[in-house]
Amino acid sequence: QLQLVESGGGLVQAGGSLRLSCAASGPTFSGYAMGWFRQAPGKEREFVACINWSGGNTYYTGSVKGRFTIPRDNAKNTVYLEMNSLKREDTSVDRCAADENGRARMVPREYDYWGQGRQVAVSS
Repeated sequence: QLQLVESGGGLVQAGGSLRLSCAASGPTFSGYAMGWFRQAPGKEREFVACINWSGGNTYYTGSVKGRFTIPRDNAKNTVYLEMNSLKREDTSVDRCAADENGRARMVPREYDYWGQGRQVAVSS
């Protein structure tokens, strides 16, 4: 079973940047697609970004396009979420997830393993 441990995030003023990291251990990481999902207080969980097993295919939700990137480093068994030009509406608990299928997908139920969640808070 794959285990995912998140780090990073925190508190930043609007317009600033944060980075989340998700380190994996267990079965071969390079074969998994990875995704990031977030949930704001009182709101439903939403898709943020995903990347396929090789890193050659990515998708982003419209509200973060041009501001966020989702690089991965298979040699380090780690995927990142780099967040720039942050807005108040980005405030959320963010979770990484792994999909053994290997294809980048936007639907939470397709993912097999999940991290514990990490806070991203943006102040004005």
